[in-house]
Amino acid sequence: MQSVGFHHVRAWVFDLDNTLYHPSARLFDQVSTRMTDWVMEALSLGRDEADQMRLRYWNLHGTTLAGLIAEHGIDPVPYLDHVHDISLAHLQPDAALAGAIRALPGRRFVYTNGSAPYAERVLAARGLSGLFDGIYGVENANYRSKPAREAFETVFALAGIDPSIGAMFEDDTRNLAVPHAMGMQTVHVADDPEPAGHIHHHTADLAGFLTKVLP
Repeated sequence: MQSVGFHHVRAWVFDLDNTLYHPSARLFDQVSTRMTDWVMEALSLGRDEADQMRLRYWNLHGTTLAGLIAEHGIDPVPYLDHVHDISLAHLQPDAALAGAIRALPGRRFVYTNGSAPYAERVLAARGLSGLFDGIYGVENANYRSKPAREAFETVFALAGIDPSIGAMFEDDTRNLAVPHAMGMQTVHVADDPEPAGHIHHHTADLAGFLTKVLP
């Protein structure tokens, strides 16, 4: 990958889950199970029905949380506390990724649909603490979730991010459409590419990709 397209970038925005660690860690399996457990308890549903609701809200609203807020008016704080109470034992420090992020020119951010405290735990487990100028969770977007434009606009305003000099890194292609429309460079981080007009680049090796985009 040539550095063309990134020479102007001074705001590097990274998603967290399945982006700053490989999906093989399977953290989201734990999160999904705890989401279903929470829905079962809060809405008095059986497991199958709760699991179907969780997936339906993810498809319709972008996240299960967004659907639960929109359709049930739930309090997001206990929900987030519950679903992120997971083991991070499968995560390992990644010195190569840490070095690549540290070398990026400008400011570096994490923006996740999870909570900021959860993000800080994951970053610590990956050896990535202290590398970012800001860590933003769904609470910082007033509990609006990506891919909603309002969520991006709120977080970018808080962080002082100018999208015209920004790049967004995401494993979920839906969450790259708005950054693209806002003028950012977009990078899909996943094993398999999903070509789309709003995706500029794809990589299965984030550390390697970052070292190649530097001038």
